[in-house]
Amino acid sequence: MAMGCKEQDVIIIGGGATGAGIARDCARRGLQTLLLERHDIATGATGRNHGLLHSGARYAMTDSESARECIEENRILKRIARHCIERTDGLFITLPEDDLTLQSVFIAACQDAGINAQQLSPQEALRIEPAVNPELIGAVRVPDGTVDPFRLTAANMLDAREHGAEILTGQEVTGLIRNGDRVCGVRAYNHQTREHHDFYASVVVNAAGIWGQHIAEYADLRVRMLPAKGSLLILGHRINNMVINRCRKPADADILVPGDTISLIGTTSTPVEYDQIDNMQVTPQEVDILIREGSKLSPKLAATRILRAYAGVRPLVASDDDPTGRNASRGIVLLDHAKRDGMEGFITITGGKLMTYRLMAEWATNAVCEKIGNLQPCTTATTPLPGSESSAEETLRKVISLPPTIRRSAVWRHGDRAGKLLAGDRLSNSLVCECEAVTAGEVHYAVNHLSVNNLGDLRRRTRVGMGTCQGELCACRAAGLLQRFGSSTPAQSLDQLSLFLNERWKGIRPIAWDDALRESEFTAWVYQGLCGLKNGSKKGIPQ
Repeated sequence: MAMGCKEQDVIIIGGGATGAGIARDCARRGLQTLLLERHDIATGATGRNHGLLHSGARYAMTDSESARECIEENRILKRIARHCIERTDGLFITLPEDDLTLQSVFIAACQDAGINAQQLSPQEALRIEPAVNPELIGAVRVPDGTVDPFRLTAANMLDAREHGAEILTGQEVTGLIRNGDRVCGVRAYNHQTREHHDFYASVVVNAAGIWGQHIAEYADLRVRMLPAKGSLLILGHRINNMVINRCRKPADADILVPGDTISLIGTTSTPVEYDQIDNMQVTPQEVDILIREGSKLSPKLAATRILRAYAGVRPLVASDDDPTGRNASRGIVLLDHAKRDGMEGFITITGGKLMTYRLMAEWATNAVCEKIGNLQPCTTATTPLPGSESSAEETLRKVISLPPTIRRSAVWRHGDRAGKLLAGDRLSNSLVCECEAVTAGEVHYAVNHLSVNNLGDLRRRTRVGMGTCQGELCACRAAGLLQRFGSSTPAQSLDQLSLFLNERWKGIRPIAWDDALRESEFTAWVYQGLCGLKNGSKKGIPQ
């Protein structure tokens, strides 16, 4: 896209699931759409959660409105995002230290919200999920599942592009352009060219999540966010096939989620200062809590290698009618700043959950369309995302040219678009990442179709480096392929390799003991000794 003063119908700030969903919805309604993201897709809260496809059961007793939204969006995503989700179902278990009388209240609340909750005996629960704690005294089955947030965001971005939207990553919004009491555009800094550019639009949508407070301040508006850090652990392999929840009031480490090749235990909740939202680190105390409490859900957890730790920030919003700023809304918050603050052409959408990203996008797009007189209806609840036109079973029957060893993982990640990975040559079918069965053909497809600019982008599109070795065996190969496919130069490849390995190290550091520490040392020897990467703040693996 030529940089400059191009008029758009709408500019969306933020490349998480909500921003991607808004871009998709706007583009499908025929709006000239531009999305700006300071880093890459799903680098904020979208990519830092447990990937739960909520049934709404978790909120049934405390927030019936959120519970109803979740179960409705749960059913929609099972139709439109089939290649992004896994229908695992979930268990809410009661342990001897919990109050069993809460179970009947929980089931009644689920039924009131339209959620199918079935009481099981402990024996039935153990039969369908052998990893669950055998000491349980009660269990309820609910239609939970799992969702890959990176895959979901990428699919929304892909559909938005295919309907005319422009998606620019590496573009950090540094100001809002105002004409009196109207926002008419944004100023953005291009991290690659190191230049500023102005973009103009009829409406600007602030979908920056927790960073939305900062964006609103550019227009001298106040959107008070209440950041809450949530820490999680990734286990070295998948120990459970169903989501396991604790049937009690919300507390630390009360959910164990299976996802692709691993399981995740989460989460903690700690208030943090707003100026620290870009500096989240998992503490040893949080790791201890997650292991101790997580082992009560599944005793296997205590003997399972921990792969890495990470933390995200929940985008909680202070209620407008609360002068103390302490009363947080956990639902969807849509602010039309024309009605709220007298500032035309500017909308903030925040709060909510990954589960309700599509609904949030529909609300925001409806507000945009109302402002510019577009009468087109929303179609995102009924139209499948790219990759989900056909079921996995149908696609597996069709894509027979891919070797059986890589076919299933390719279809799982890209759905019916997996056929685009076919090239018929030996290179395309060669493995780049053994842990996640990522091929060179998949890397080529990601570069050509999914806007990959560096190794971090590639990880979010394909799971390269997200397996057991955390990039030890695949990072160098992947960097070489990005260079071969024209996505980077030799000098950029070395810098990208260093940055990628350092990012992997950040997640390993909080759990660096035993095998994890030994393997990180080995990775350092490989890349510093054999590949010649240097130590330091910008290159190499920290010692």
